[in-house]
Amino acid sequence: MRHFARWHIWLGWLIAIPLLLWTASGLLMVLRPIEEVRGTTLHRDHPPQPVRITLSGGQTGALLLREGQLLNQRGKSILLATAMDGTVTRIDLSDGNVPLPPVDEAEARRAVAHAIKGGDRVAAVRFYPANAVPFDFRRPMPVWQVTLDDQTRVYVGRATGEIEAVRTRWWRAFDFMWGLHIMDPVEREDTSHPLLIASAALALLGVLLGSALLFRRRRAPRS
Repeated sequence: MRHFARWHIWLGWLIAIPLLLWTASGLLMVLRPIEEVRGTTLHRDHPPQPVRITLSGGQTGALLLREGQLLNQRGKSILLATAMDGTVTRIDLSDGNVPLPPVDEAEARRAVAHAIKGGDRVAAVRFYPANAVPFDFRRPMPVWQVTLDDQTRVYVGRATGEIEAVRTRWWRAFDFMWGLHIMDPVEREDTSHPLLIASAALALLGVLLGSALLFRRRRAPRS
């Protein structure tokens, strides 16, 4: 036991500094909500400006766009036009500005096979509406879930035709541990709440006290 105690003391000297850094930095990171840290609460809201797009057949539509994104989507020039209400329209710019229909199962399979290694080894395909997406996706948008043979889940947006997320088995294990790490095992999103802040503060206090004890004098063992 004396040898164990001696090794414990020497190991304490080695890990005291990284433990202090981990606990102090962790406490600082959870003090404020992540939205405030990223500065998203500082953005100003500006009224949208109408963008007029001429579609095929001579039809003209004025769309209030929140976002427009140009993509090369499997060999086609695609404009993803996101309206202010969140709806997305795919427009094929390489074929006369043709609005494209929502992605079906066959196109979802092609998207995965084109973008993901091993994406041609499909075990199952299932569609989820925006209000009933799986927990490992956690985004309110309609998606196709393409499950591969190795249980990797690839999510293809029904409106966008893009790979929206890839969830491997290791990712799902990591996500569970992340929920435990931030003490939010249900939603796994809140990185700043009273229980987490208090736990981080207590951990920092414990590390500081343990580090201070390394400097105490010890009596020589009796013969």
